[in-house]
Amino acid sequence: YRLPVLIEFFGYKTLPAVIVNLAVSVVTVVFAFFFRARVVPHSEVFANLEVAAVLLPGTLAGVLIGVRFAASTGERRLNRVVAAFLFSLGLVIIGHRFIAGIGTLALSAPARAAAGLAAGVVIGVFSGLLGVAGGELLIPVIVLLFARDIKLAGSLALMISAPTMIVGLARYRREGRLRELGRSRALVAWMSLGSVAGAGAGSFLLAFTPGTLLYLLLGTILLASALKLYLRPPRTGPSSAGLDRYRPRG
Repeated sequence: YRLPVLIEFFGYKTLPAVIVNLAVSVVTVVFAFFFRARVVPHSEVFANLEVAAVLLPGTLAGVLIGVRFAASTGERRLNRVVAAFLFSLGLVIIGHRFIAGIGTLALSAPARAAAGLAAGVVIGVFSGLLGVAGGELLIPVIVLLFARDIKLAGSLALMISAPTMIVGLARYRREGRLRELGRSRALVAWMSLGSVAGAGAGSFLLAFTPGTLLYLLLGTILLASALKLYLRPPRTGPSSAGLDRYRPRG
């Protein structure tokens, strides 16, 4: 949800918005992982490292693919690809109860490993292209393939997402694209602070079951954002137009 806000409200072009989103997401994920320890102890998370061992190689490969594509493609094409990915995430969120109701897939160990690797690549591409942690996709994959409780799956997703996004940022740095973070460091700092506060609040509310209406509302917002981004013409001028008021002075 941060990505559409960066594009529509703060006036970023798509690629700089993705990079800023990725930086803020790294901070959010790290803090959220520690905040959740009161509900899902870290000992329980680390006892399930085999799940991360299957998914993480795929997510690391996928994020490199996503970053390479985002950094090398044109604004119009990137807009449409990002819009398609946001639309897909919206559908996943709206249909979360259906996905959860499927149950664990009956697969052999080699098939589960192959499916986990393939899913990890796809999720990594999402992360690199949208600057997101990918938990919306990682959690159902962990539940469906590895039969883990959804709350444990959430913490495992955070553990997998952190190194994936750090690798994504490193790849953007190699592509010479991290100058946007320097241009907008004040905004990045404030958004990170707000996201950390939100992660703390979300971890506190983890003990309560979220309502279906909330999923429907949030998923619909993503669908609408995806449609708006798809129809929006490419921006011209500075990559972070309209952001001068968020840059530090002096």
